[in-house]
Amino acid sequence: MTLTGRTFGHWLLGLALVMSAKIVAAAGLMTPADGSEPPLSIREQHVTVDVEDGYAVTEVEQVFHNPHDRDFEAWYSFPVPRQAAVAEFTVWIDGKPVTGEVLEKQKAREVYEQEKAAGRDAGLMEKDDYRTFDVLVNPVRAGQDTRVRLVYLQPAFVDTGIGRYVYPLEEGGVDEERLSFWTANDKVEQHFTFTMNLRTGYPVEAVRLPKHPQAQVKQLGPQQWQVTLDSRAGAAEGTEESVAPAGEGEDPAAPKAAFRLDQDVVVYWRHAADLPGSVDLVAYRAAGASRGTFMLSLTPGDDLQPITTGSDWVFVLDISGSMHGKLATLAEGVSQALGKLRPGDRFRIVLFDDHASELTNGYVVVNPENVRHYVKRVQALGPQGGTNLFDGLKLALRPLDADRPTGIVLVTDGVANVGVTDQKKFLDLLETHDVRLFTFVMGNSANRPMLTALTDASKGFAVNVSNSDDIVGQILLATSKVTHQAMNNVKVEIDGVKTADMIPERFGTVYRGRQMVLMGHYWGQGPADVTLTAEVGGEKRRYKTRFEFPASGGDNPELERLWAYATIEGMQREINNFGDNADLRNGIVDLGLEYGLVTNYTSMVVLREEMFQQYGIDRDNAKRRDIERLAKAQREQAAPVSNRVDGSQPMFKGHRPSTGGGGGGGAFGPLAWLPFLILLLGGWWRQRR
Repeated sequence: MTLTGRTFGHWLLGLALVMSAKIVAAAGLMTPADGSEPPLSIREQHVTVDVEDGYAVTEVEQVFHNPHDRDFEAWYSFPVPRQAAVAEFTVWIDGKPVTGEVLEKQKAREVYEQEKAAGRDAGLMEKDDYRTFDVLVNPVRAGQDTRVRLVYLQPAFVDTGIGRYVYPLEEGGVDEERLSFWTANDKVEQHFTFTMNLRTGYPVEAVRLPKHPQAQVKQLGPQQWQVTLDSRAGAAEGTEESVAPAGEGEDPAAPKAAFRLDQDVVVYWRHAADLPGSVDLVAYRAAGASRGTFMLSLTPGDDLQPITTGSDWVFVLDISGSMHGKLATLAEGVSQALGKLRPGDRFRIVLFDDHASELTNGYVVVNPENVRHYVKRVQALGPQGGTNLFDGLKLALRPLDADRPTGIVLVTDGVANVGVTDQKKFLDLLETHDVRLFTFVMGNSANRPMLTALTDASKGFAVNVSNSDDIVGQILLATSKVTHQAMNNVKVEIDGVKTADMIPERFGTVYRGRQMVLMGHYWGQGPADVTLTAEVGGEKRRYKTRFEFPASGGDNPELERLWAYATIEGMQREINNFGDNADLRNGIVDLGLEYGLVTNYTSMVVLREEMFQQYGIDRDNAKRRDIERLAKAQREQAAPVSNRVDGSQPMFKGHRPSTGGGGGGGAFGPLAWLPFLILLLGGWWRQRR
């Protein structure tokens, strides 16, 4: 098949799999690796997750213990959850919970250090870019416990009828400098619980935890489920354990059951089949306020047609030092992938560590002899050096055959740390080739901001994959996207009600099964006309509906923070893409301070109550959390309701895409899905239409 000059640039870059074949590090209390300070311990950790109305609120309450004869500072580190906005950091001081306030990052650190030097109780939460949230508490008194709580919010959308929540605990272990200096105590010594309350406006027919079969899953109603994990369940023979409420009332005589914080907790839920395409609206406006905040979720019907074709393949393999112990798994994955190629297809294999090189000498025709030969050569590879991702991609992008569609599959577990590492240079590289990028990000330490930026620039999509995921399920979802038409140049317009500050500013390309979620501010009330326009298969399509924006009220004050953090993420992407910008940085600080959010430039500090007043720090975040807790309690008193607003004038025809019924195993290893890439990428070239 021949590609025209116009379509030459629209071939696929399948950037796949930032992999972690084995767990290297985890969330936990950090201690100097040289033994200069003795370790503290985590006695309890209790996690409560509430998923409803398109977002999740995660509350983590834990108890640190100091078994030593002098006071120490506790440092707890955990991976940054995807799109997570920290809303609360609380430390119990004199037996009472004290909620933190957000300050500019340097100021927060200065205040914390001053209180630490004065010997007064204090806490600090900072964000280390895309890597970790770091919690500091001082002092943990000799022989005593210190209780802390943190709360974060994040979107919880549905893809092809499947919802997914991840409580991230695995740390990818690619920061060698950090690993050489610190060691993490990831063991909860006495009691770990995880409780997830799922409330949705549409019926859910199944809930699944692939890596935690011991979890208890209960259906409380057609739209309401509960998941519980309890480390003490079964610890005492003949006793039935229940989930403890935030560790209160712990019985010293109760059975102890340790739990390691080294494996993500992944929860899936599957909506009933044959649900209609829909538009859902969640809105909030504080009493007496003129401006409200809304979240509009558009779930299209299944009117995108399937497509198929073949292609050339370039495998770009990371053989850097961090791949030690993983290359055997990588070789097996490549072996299976090459075995799925069809006669007439061709492949190249590019390697990179400190430098990039090609294992093949140009394209190799697919036949059994060539496949066996290059599988053996991959199996003989040894890990060494750093991660020169840029040179690996650059070599993969040449030479390309303009007359054949091409897919490029990148396999890496790390972060670019050798050669070109500037994100803008990566963007420039892709722009010169006009590629479409599909990213599978596996693990919690990958440079998600950079990979997401490359994906956005190329109108592809990103899939985050955990070691605890149902890998085959993730591939089924991805396969359905690139083997079907996509919506291109998607725009959503709202008329009749004043709206502003919309995020995202544009949707670009939307693939089969994906929801479009638009957040913004609105004024007034009444009917609004909502129009979605897109190009599908070269033709323009228009979808319309009409519904009411509410006058006031709403039980979802968390929407304000979700909007603010989505806006902050957009600003941070601009900084990552084009370099530091004082206006954008100040904008992030302003939003972080106004909405009480921990960002790259703001942190949350906890002080003794009287010290907030002495430092002149208003208690705005504490007041906001009171409002959010009250709203949550009110929501819990009512049954889940649908937020659909286009029932009388449906925007979409037909049912929304779904995966159908039936379960699936989770036995695939991190690279076992590579054979499915051949199907996944088969129809890439027509997606541009």
